[in-house]
Amino acid sequence: MIDFNVPPCVGTEMDYIKDAIAKRKICGDGEYTKKCSVWLEEKTKSPKVLLTTSCTHATEMAALLCEIEPGDEVIMPSFTFVSTADAFVLRGAKVVFVDIRPDTMNIDEKLIEAAITPKTKAIVPVHYAGVACEMDTIMDIARRYQLYVVEDAAQGLMSSYKGKALGTIGDFGCISFHETKNYSMGEGGALLIADKNKVEDAEILREKGTNRSKFFRGQIDKYTWMNYGSSYLPSELNAAYLWGQLEVADKINDNRMTAWNYYYSELEELQKRGTIELPVVPKECIHNAHMFYIKAGNLEERSRLIQYMNERDVNCVFHYIPLHSSPAGRKFGRFEGEDVYTTKESERLMRLPMYYGITEKETEKVVKTLKDFYK
Repeated sequence: MIDFNVPPCVGTEMDYIKDAIAKRKICGDGEYTKKCSVWLEEKTKSPKVLLTTSCTHATEMAALLCEIEPGDEVIMPSFTFVSTADAFVLRGAKVVFVDIRPDTMNIDEKLIEAAITPKTKAIVPVHYAGVACEMDTIMDIARRYQLYVVEDAAQGLMSSYKGKALGTIGDFGCISFHETKNYSMGEGGALLIADKNKVEDAEILREKGTNRSKFFRGQIDKYTWMNYGSSYLPSELNAAYLWGQLEVADKINDNRMTAWNYYYSELEELQKRGTIELPVVPKECIHNAHMFYIKAGNLEERSRLIQYMNERDVNCVFHYIPLHSSPAGRKFGRFEGEDVYTTKESERLMRLPMYYGITEKETEKVVKTLKDFYK
């Protein structure tokens, strides 16, 4: 069986985990957390990066730092993972879903302004598959209406928009290091902060409401409870695992791009015949080969295709069920405008196996099996 995903492992992770244990520092904000944070700041050119226990928690922190309150509204696409909405629903906000673009599967930036009301507090663009949303337009809208922008860049590390790393364009960016991502610590994430004036608030929030971060830096002689907060620090064991991959991030990225480019070149003939559709990457975007998907003709065809692939030991999957069609989506949100593409396009999309270390032989089998289905 060719797995859909294999969590990344480069071989040095256990050495670093053992080193963290030997140094008797396995709780948060130790040597490996700092190494990862500095690497991320340098790579993304973000003023401040805080490693977190998950991308979900990074988004929850962003919602708190945006001072989201009950009755506020937050605009986002419906085609996303539940955490994008949960972080704001937990603050009592109403989620306002708008339609997506059929080319990138990202939020349709042209529909955002019509969804704004006096209650709107933030826009949450989701960079699907590591391909950027049209951020110039989104940032222009946000500035004119004085709205926060929280980038869901869960899938976006090593991707960029007009030379800017995803997660660094808005007020906050949220990255995931879940086992399905290009770089992983099992469960984990990072919060990218654009405004340096928000950093101390973020540190207090992340450190259970205390100013312990300043204490550890020697800036104060004791720490105390300053505000509400929680424990959003990942353990050093998780950070040590991640550090092994960040050290060779370009190698991992190149390996994934090789597989992505092979899929595209080999399947392009099916697209030219009008049989399937392939991913679209706008010219101003650099993507990170987070996933490779194809679009079948319709839901029935996709269901048959997934069954066909799985029966031949190629594990393919579909992706998100649009949030607005879920019980919680109906309870906590509303869809603004018409659902022209969100449901239709999501029902056509099928993801191919994609992970660090997938072999040429395996990608060849994936392509051959897919082509056989369409013969």
